[in-house]
Amino acid sequence: MQPLIESIGIAAPELVLAIGAMALLMIGTFRGDRSLPALTWLSVALYAVAGFLVLDDPWRATAFDGLYVADNFSAFLKIVMYAGSASAALLAIPYLKRTRTAKFEYPVLIMLGTLGMSMMVSANDLLSLYVGLELQSLAAYVLAAFHRNEARSSEAGLKYFVLGALASGILLYGVSLIYGFGGSTNFDALAKVLGQGEGLQLGVTFGLVFVLAGLAFKVSAVPFHMWTPDVYEGAPTPVAAFFASAPKVAAMGLLVRVAMDVFGGLADQWQQIVAFMAVASMILGAVGAIGQTNIKRLLAYSSINNVGFALIGLAAATPEGVASVLFYMAVYVAVTLGSFLVVLQMRDADGRAVETIDSLAGLGRSRPALAAAMAGLPGGSATFIAVSILAFVILGSVLEGIPAIVLFGPLLFPIAHQVGVHEVHYAMIIILAMGIGLFAPPFGVGYYAACAIGRVDPAEGIRPIWGYMLALLIGLIIVAIFPWISIGFL
Repeated sequence: MQPLIESIGIAAPELVLAIGAMALLMIGTFRGDRSLPALTWLSVALYAVAGFLVLDDPWRATAFDGLYVADNFSAFLKIVMYAGSASAALLAIPYLKRTRTAKFEYPVLIMLGTLGMSMMVSANDLLSLYVGLELQSLAAYVLAAFHRNEARSSEAGLKYFVLGALASGILLYGVSLIYGFGGSTNFDALAKVLGQGEGLQLGVTFGLVFVLAGLAFKVSAVPFHMWTPDVYEGAPTPVAAFFASAPKVAAMGLLVRVAMDVFGGLADQWQQIVAFMAVASMILGAVGAIGQTNIKRLLAYSSINNVGFALIGLAAATPEGVASVLFYMAVYVAVTLGSFLVVLQMRDADGRAVETIDSLAGLGRSRPALAAAMAGLPGGSATFIAVSILAFVILGSVLEGIPAIVLFGPLLFPIAHQVGVHEVHYAMIIILAMGIGLFAPPFGVGYYAACAIGRVDPAEGIRPIWGYMLALLIGLIIVAIFPWISIGFL
């Protein structure tokens, strides 16, 4: 039995957030809604304290008899999540005052959700995983319906709750199967049992599929993405910014930990599932955004698209792939929060908030700095991240060190015999999917800039791109269904 004091010391960041959330709730109860700014800044200070405590975590230590783990992986994710949560809390203050919904519960709910996220990335047991996941989810359901007098916000909260409950049920069913056939809920014990790879019953595979499906819902990966555009559109804009940043990092970290720590010995069984979700998310996130008229819905599809890029690293099932996921999610949080901050700053002539893409027309003349930010953040930054991660993930993890130039042009084929047919085929599918995801017009600098300056009608600007998109999509289908076409020259 591990001493309780030792466990509390290891889990000090979560203890700070838990006690801090209760303290903020009591202060808000006695001082009322006028305490919102003070509570928000106090929450930021608590995030900073928790972040400093995370930096003091040991390289790897378990607490509460193996239910909790503190390591470098969780420490990195917690720093990113605390920064994202603090930013989401701060940028909401002017919005809540302007909409007359400045309730003191907002920073408290953000902190409770962050506590759940912190538990998620440090979970070392299927039970602690579920407790952290539900704590984060329950706070998110309330935040989605924070504007309770608006039908749109209430609808978003209800949709999120119903679909989230379904995803939790799917996850729990998978957990029960894994416990029944694996004999434990502890990650280390399961890794030993499943790592043997001999005599595993079919129930373990079914449990793996259900667990991946439940976690895929939390990261908005296709085909479990259907809730994302509706919830982002209906939720208050600062809440949508929060949903798209810190919780996404926590869910991705949890998915990586479960896949690599628990099911690392069964990578050959889940790699194809993750690869499919990555390719499908990149394509649907990019193509689905084209027809959107609401900026928040477009950013929701952007989130789906970015999840696909991050899943490439997990599909590689290597330490280099995991490192690339961490890098991608860290930069993704900054870009996403910046994009939503631009949306929060948009106003019409009467000072009312606008969310439609049509409202971008002429923004470059009326507010050039805001237009430059809108053009650069979702387009330039996302493209930079994806291009940077391309060589690191695919080359370092899938093709195992082949120089970057081989991914482009005829130089791919001469080295195919050395790396294997399946690796080349997989890489070509990823490249084509990334081509659709990277250069689809809603995420291009030129498209945003042209709309903002007022030179291009958003609807008209899309038409010339359809031929390019169709060609890439046809190429992807051909390579995926008829792999011998791509390798027939070997």
